[in-house]
Amino acid sequence: MLKPLGDRVILQAQEEEEQTVGGIVLASNAQEKPQTGKVIAVGSGRVLDNGDKVAPSVKEGDTVLFDKYAGTEVKYNGDSYLVVHEKDLVAIVD
Repeated sequence: MLKPLGDRVILQAQEEEEQTVGGIVLASNAQEKPQTGKVIAVGSGRVLDNGDKVAPSVKEGDTVLFDKYAGTEVKYNGDSYLVVHEKDLVAIVD
């Protein structure tokens, strides 16, 4: 499995089938990018200028909201993941 470095977080985007009001299912390229994802792996945390390490505020299994154009998409073992910095996470969904 992938192990992120520093303050990076690996997410699996939660894609939903999008329909219009009339019930037409939109093609995947016409849909908006998902902004929620499940945390798959978390790095060890951010290192401050004075050398102290700040622990990440999310943990594996959390569902989070992230910035619309944040991160880098990667494919690993046939699955698609998104690698983002912790600062690009907006909220944890309960």
